[in-house]
Amino acid sequence: MHRYNARVRILISAGEASGEMYGAQLIEALRRRFRLTAELRSGGQPGTVVPAQSEIEFFGAGGDRMRAAGCDIVVDAKDLAVVGISEIVSHLPKIYRLFHKLIAEADKRRPDLAIVIDSPAFNWRVARQMRKRGISVVYYVCPQFWAWRQGRVRLLRKYVNKALVIFPFEEKFYRDRGVHATFVGHPLADLSLPSADRAAYAAANNLDAAKPWVTLMPGSRRKEVRMNLPAILESASRLGVGYEFLLPVAPTLDRSFLESLIGQHPVHLVSDALPALAYSRAGIIASGTATVEAAMMGTPFVMVYRVSPLTYLLGRSRVKAPHFAMVNLIAGKEIVPELVQHDFTSEKVVARLKEILSDGPVRERMIEGLAEVRTLLRGPDSEALHPAQRAAEEIAALLRTPMRRS
Repeated sequence: MHRYNARVRILISAGEASGEMYGAQLIEALRRRFRLTAELRSGGQPGTVVPAQSEIEFFGAGGDRMRAAGCDIVVDAKDLAVVGISEIVSHLPKIYRLFHKLIAEADKRRPDLAIVIDSPAFNWRVARQMRKRGISVVYYVCPQFWAWRQGRVRLLRKYVNKALVIFPFEEKFYRDRGVHATFVGHPLADLSLPSADRAAYAAANNLDAAKPWVTLMPGSRRKEVRMNLPAILESASRLGVGYEFLLPVAPTLDRSFLESLIGQHPVHLVSDALPALAYSRAGIIASGTATVEAAMMGTPFVMVYRVSPLTYLLGRSRVKAPHFAMVNLIAGKEIVPELVQHDFTSEKVVARLKEILSDGPVRERMIEGLAEVRTLLRGPDSEALHPAQRAAEEIAALLRTPMRRS
């Protein structure tokens, strides 16, 4: 029986800020895809009222964005936001409780398909349990096994029906290792510059529009922020009062938590990262999705990152990638400077930042390199479909195959 003839139930699991943003995009794209299919099957035109039985239902792990997109949140992403090997170990009892809560809900609702997004420490276990129950699994935003612990690719081969990857080099890496992978483009690849002008944004956020701005992005998880923010703030102090410093509040963090860490530092907390980046002269940005956001806004930046000494000791020897910064990996060369662990000092941050704050060949080369990265991230047929729409097409095709129903 064709799967669009009845309500389709999907478990979707995303464990942190970037993942749940991608999850919200995907939910919206799937709703549009199923609505259009129902309209066409009913013989109607776009805009026809679609019967309730043709709807698609989502539940799982995520945050406010996925909730707003219509997902019934069983496990809140904030409760899964840990970072590093040693940090995950200390949170294992809590993570396992949440994991079992999600699996119990899946047993109750019996989904037709499971979609897991990033967060491999949690989500490969979700994938394994779903496959044990005869439920097909899509991994969207795959684990970065090409960077470390490459042997774990076997988990994808065993538990995942389809891998939807967001970086161009990942498709070949996973396919060469027996994983059914498709590059759909990066979910942030079509980000556009903000519509409001800089003066209006300055007025709304009590910023001095006459000064150059620097955006500070220490990460989206509390432990991550505690490790990265002190040196970032010290770097800002070294730059001095000639700049305005903006710190976007990630959805997984509480404003009061950031305020307690900032103290008396002259930093402005703002609600949205994209205009902050777009209007800033440069950024100090922790490794992760924020580096891709900066690339999409064309904002030069210095990439920084620090983890606990134990996490670094355990993990460094396993890292196989030639770069830490995602934009450098995508480009296959160093576009932005990387200051990691012992190299991440305020003196080095300021020295590298000053190279890109002023007009000159270093800044120009970085801006050109970020433009190259934007092109690479848009993926195939970039003018036709958003990456989330391409992902929705792949998922819709998987749902057409015969599957178990409740």
